[in-house]
Amino acid sequence: MDFDYHALLPEIILAGTVVGVLLVDLSPAPKYWTAIVGLLGVFAAAIPILTLGFCGDLAFCDDSGVRSMLGDSYVVDKFSLVLKGLFLGAAFLSLLLSVSYLERDRYWEGEFYFLMLASTLGAVVMASSRDLVTMFVGLELVTGPTFLMTGWRKGDPRSNEAALKFFIIGVLSAAVLLFGMGLVYGATGEITFEGIRAASANLPDRSDALFNLGVLFTILGFAFKVSAVPFHFWTPDTYEGAPTPVTAYLSVVSKAAGFVGLLAIAYLAFAEARVNVWGPALWILAAVSMTVGNLVALRQTNIVRMLGYSSIAQGGFMLVPFGAALASNATSVQLESVFSATVTYLLIYAFMNLGAFGVVIAVRNRLGSSEIDDWSGLFRYAPGLATLLAIFFFSLAGIPPLAGWFAKFVMFRAALSIGGGWVIALAVIAVVNAVIAFAYYAKVVKSTWFDEVPTELETDALASERVIPSLKLALGIAALAVIVLGVFPDLVAGLGNLTTGFVE
Repeated sequence: MDFDYHALLPEIILAGTVVGVLLVDLSPAPKYWTAIVGLLGVFAAAIPILTLGFCGDLAFCDDSGVRSMLGDSYVVDKFSLVLKGLFLGAAFLSLLLSVSYLERDRYWEGEFYFLMLASTLGAVVMASSRDLVTMFVGLELVTGPTFLMTGWRKGDPRSNEAALKFFIIGVLSAAVLLFGMGLVYGATGEITFEGIRAASANLPDRSDALFNLGVLFTILGFAFKVSAVPFHFWTPDTYEGAPTPVTAYLSVVSKAAGFVGLLAIAYLAFAEARVNVWGPALWILAAVSMTVGNLVALRQTNIVRMLGYSSIAQGGFMLVPFGAALASNATSVQLESVFSATVTYLLIYAFMNLGAFGVVIAVRNRLGSSEIDDWSGLFRYAPGLATLLAIFFFSLAGIPPLAGWFAKFVMFRAALSIGGGWVIALAVIAVVNAVIAFAYYAKVVKSTWFDEVPTELETDALASERVIPSLKLALGIAALAVIVLGVFPDLVAGLGNLTTGFVE
């Protein structure tokens, strides 16, 4: 069996980093070296992604474009490279966010970085998975370590509750997903996505019903992973109870892994069921997730819970292109557009949301509170953090010239390009929800910029607390990306367009 070690180099380096962090933690070296090894390993794993991406310009590469291994079960193509870059970039920022949190409260560092890197390895594997088995194994490798990370504050009842709820729902979603995959295999006799697609085109009526049921259960299994309503009920409590860097990681890497699975399976394996099964199902999930997420976020008084419901709503926006794909008259060019829109939204969302949680970590370090009322007047004593908060929140709301405007623009453009009553109705629902979202994002910005500092917090709040360099670096990278991608959106649009190779 042939292996392309150049194509597998990101996974190999990341796996070596996981082992390296564990060995450093067991050695007499200072604990901060575990973070350094983790950051260097993630950075090193990104280098072969660049060499693979620009392979045609390098003398030692063949310019095949697609590298397939394990009987087409593991493929490295432009789609996988872009998403692997997203996962590694988000993991790098998540590690930077974690340093200050773990050092401040003296939590177990080596084990934490080991688990986060192992979870990232699962996400990287998912990007190249092209059969049901490797996709499921990759997804569970993403999820398993996060159960432990969520309960990292083991002396905190809220953290314990969050971990338990997350574990129970995670096991349930895995069972639903595996049941759906089993039905698909039973109907088609195939596990590779290409094989499933070919077999599903010629199924007899009885097997076709079994296949459609398997598709529905598989899609619902991923809906748990991306916190789509009504499978979202674990999200707010888990986000609030988990350590904030873990919440940031869950909201970006774990959610993105779920969307990668949806993209690959829906458009490649389940292409024959687009109009009758997963298109309508995801239309409903998109509309309900946006509406419920935004309406409940309006009522939140805790910034982390608000961002939790915001994450549910943002997931709904990312599902809009999936819902738009239900149109039976959609051409291959239009399907490529909606596919690219989801990837583009994911890329931009990663920087916006990680940056927002970075600000939460910095402000909570100073105030010891995540209540929005306690953040009043933040600009008066921490203008830099208040400015960064405004940048990330207005970007999440889709305000130009910040990157969030382009994420929503490509989503609306892709949906409207297909047309049709149901698709236009979904776009209208998305517009209404974008206005609702602006209301609660603006409410927080208004409170931090224009309200008075609470009397009981004023003395403590005005006391200066240094933001450590790793957190500053993470915030700087995220803010720079949000601004640059908003002003020069073609940079991220080009990456989104690269990923549409298997859409037909």
